[in-house]
Amino acid sequence: MNEMLIRPIAPADRFEVADLIYSSINSWYDTHGRMFRFSGGPKVTEVFYDVYHDLEPGCAFVAQHPDTGRLMGSCYYHPRQHHVSLGIMNVHPNYFGMQVGRRLLQAIIDFTERGGYPALRLTSSAMNLDSFSLYSKAGFVPHCAFQDMFLPVPAEGMKQPPPGTDRVRPATPADIPAMAALEMEVSGITREEDYRYCIANRAGYWHAAVHEDSRGHIDGWIVSCGHPAMNMLGPLVARTEQETAALLWTELNCHKGRSPLFLVPVERGQLVHQMYGWGAKNCEIHFCQVRGKFQPFAGISMPSFLPETG
Repeated sequence: MNEMLIRPIAPADRFEVADLIYSSINSWYDTHGRMFRFSGGPKVTEVFYDVYHDLEPGCAFVAQHPDTGRLMGSCYYHPRQHHVSLGIMNVHPNYFGMQVGRRLLQAIIDFTERGGYPALRLTSSAMNLDSFSLYSKAGFVPHCAFQDMFLPVPAEGMKQPPPGTDRVRPATPADIPAMAALEMEVSGITREEDYRYCIANRAGYWHAAVHEDSRGHIDGWIVSCGHPAMNMLGPLVARTEQETAALLWTELNCHKGRSPLFLVPVERGQLVHQMYGWGAKNCEIHFCQVRGKFQPFAGISMPSFLPETG
């Protein structure tokens, strides 16, 4: 085979990339006996193109076969103020072991370095040792582990609210500066364009909420996605486990009758056991991996996969 072509995504690639994401993710999880998988056909995974295109058009690379023109792999990324996040990466099963992932990753590393960004961040599966090795060899360092948990929410909603739920309210555009300041304090990054996008909710499947302290200052916030391809709570940023529990409980009630996924830091034992008490179950483990500058979390940060938060 001649040298594969690495190029930016084009609008005409939308469906083929969605089909690639759908088939490659399901193939991996089926092969390894894991429960997470997409359903409903490749149309549902067009949401990745839609969200990344809305936030920053053209922020994905594809690997194209030089002879057939078919896509061998794809990877989204998202430049933000203090970092670049590496989004969902996929390689078609026909091209495993042909350096497709390495070439896509290098294209995003090159973009990050050319732009002068201090870090490239991602959330990677601990179960997929091939991808973990790919990132580790490229200089990514794991800094935090998360328990992927899902919780079947009763049709009538969650019962027995934890303390602090009375201080949770829907987020508004006026909250964005305070949300950014809190995330900078806790995580050393900000994502104001993400907050604005989710609060506006023009797509109809986003929700955002904030937790206020007794003085009316925001000390926690959460975003959730209700799309069929990605029913997930997160990102979430909070100072303590109490605000985190209040935010999670409130947001779970926005998804009655469904089973949202969320990632809890493994070292937050009290919070983990509280989630078990609510009926949550484990389904995978993920790592926060960073290539470049990293500030240890000074609070609780829970990532998401759409858009990837790192």
